Amino acid sequence: MRRLTLVVSLVVGLIAVSAARSSADEVLFLNGDRLTGKILSATGGKLTIKTEGAGDITVDLSKVKTFSTDEPVRVGRKGAEEEPPVTSRVAAGPDRQVEASPAPGAPPQPVPITDIAVINPPLPAWKGALSLNGLLTTGNSQTEQLGFLANAAKRWPRDRLTLGAEYSYGRQEDPDTGEKSTTINYAMAMAKYDHFLTKKFYGYLNFKAEHDEVAELEVRLAPGVGVGYQWYEGPKFNLLTEAGVSWVYENFKHAPSHEFVAARLAYAVDWTPIDPLYLYHKLEYLPAFEDPGGDYLLNADAGVRLSVWKSLFAEFRYELRYDSRPAPGRNTTDQRFILGAGWSF
Repeated sequence: MRRLTLVVSLVVGLIAVSAARSSADEVLFLNGDRLTGKILSATGGKLTIKTEGAGDITVDLSKVKTFSTDEPVRVGRKGAEEEPPVTSRVAAGPDRQVEASPAPGAPPQPVPITDIAVINPPLPAWKGALSLNGLLTTGNSQTEQLGFLANAAKRWPRDRLTLGAEYSYGRQEDPDTGEKSTTINYAMAMAKYDHFLTKKFYGYLNFKAEHDEVAELEVRLAPGVGVGYQWYEGPKFNLLTEAGVSWVYENFKHAPSHEFVAARLAYAVDWTPIDPLYLYHKLEYLPAFEDPGGDYLLNADAGVRLSVWKSLFAEFRYELRYDSRPAPGRNTTDQRFILGAGWSF
């Protein structure tokens, strides 16, 4: 009985080992060597395999004859960098080729290894920042102020989504009467979707909503559509320009609502001249088609960020909000000079 149990255990063990080996990814080299494990990624002409005994090993794709994967991997081909990688199981092929699907749902076809640009590239991640600022004074003057700004963007090969939100609230106490008055109560939310038609040219849809209690603006809505051009895009420098059409609706607290169709011209630039320092500036101009010189909005932001520790930063920001037709008795121009701190991701 013990002998039978031992035989059964050995058979089960051999089957398990055989199954594990057969399910592993395999790389065959031009010199006849073989390497089994799990293919993790490929980029820059290098293929990385995770092995049981030696850990992660990186080899030159130029020395690989063919390879296969047990599970689907994301394969990006040269000349198709603007398209998302195709998820496909890879089978071994003839010399310097593999079998993989050229498109989602398509049957496998021979793919030269020299045509493979990436395997399992990093998935798109949200990038952005959250900053806070505040002011508190006591004594002869009583002032309270708090604000935050958040923005995030996610980039795919042919799409980009940008989100933003801002809120500032402050009040001040009259030392003679003790009454508190609101000095600022501003809120903003925006979203913009870009679809790239070429590597640099894209169409966009955007939406922006604002509220400003002190300016007696209950709500301002500005949805729009247009086109843009990404002049530069990279980790250190970015520059884009946009042109489109927006519908602007303003609802004032003590005045009739106001709406108009406007052109939209905008640009945004950011630059990291040295690693701790980050500079940014953006501008948006919306002149009404019926009266571009007398009815328009102008928004501008500029800032400097200094990294202080890992993802934490200190920031100085300037904001300009101009409305050529404000509520009666209110100023056309609002300016804010803000010093705060934040976290980038």
